[in-house]
Amino acid sequence: MQTKLSWKKNFFSGLYTIYSNSQQIGELKDVPFTQTATGELNGKKYIFKAIGFFKQRTDIIDVAENKVIGVITYNDWMTKASISVNNETINWKYDNWLSTKWSIFSSKGIKIQYSGSSTTGQIDSNVDDPLLLLSGLYVTNYYWQTTIAVLVAVFVPLWTVVLH
Repeated sequence: MQTKLSWKKNFFSGLYTIYSNSQQIGELKDVPFTQTATGELNGKKYIFKAIGFFKQRTDIIDVAENKVIGVITYNDWMTKASISVNNETINWKYDNWLSTKWSIFSSKGIKIQYSGSSTTGQIDSNVDDPLLLLSGLYVTNYYWQTTIAVLVAVFVPLWTVVLH
C-alpha cells in the first residue's frame, strides 16, 4: 500500500503536524525538558523516551498497552540508526549529505522515504505503519536537537571568551 503524507513544523517548535491530503492525521511532539516525545498517527499513540547520557537509546512505548514495544539505537556519527520492533530490525539513514532526505528500510521490503527542510516535508511509504512513520521523524528530530545542543555547548564558551 503506497502512503503519501506531508508534515509541517515551525522552525523552533518541537511539534510536527502530519497530514494526508491536507487533513491532519497525526503529530509528533517533544515534551520539553524530559527527553521524551509523544506521537500519534491514525489513532495509534506512542511515547519515545531517550535513555542514557553518552550512549543513548530510545525506548518506544505503546500508550494503549503501556509497555515498551521497541528500541531505537544510534550510531556515533549521527548518520544512521536502528529501530528494533517485534524481533525485526529496521534501518534509518540519511540519503544525502545535506540531511534533507532520509529513509527507513528493512530486508523484508519496508521502504519509507522522507524529504524536507526544518519546517516542511514529505513522506512516501510502501507501508501504512504508524510506528515506523513516526519513528523516521523522531530520529531526524533527535539528531537535529543533538546537533543544536553540541553547537551550543561548543560555541557559547568560545563566544564568552571572545567577548572578554
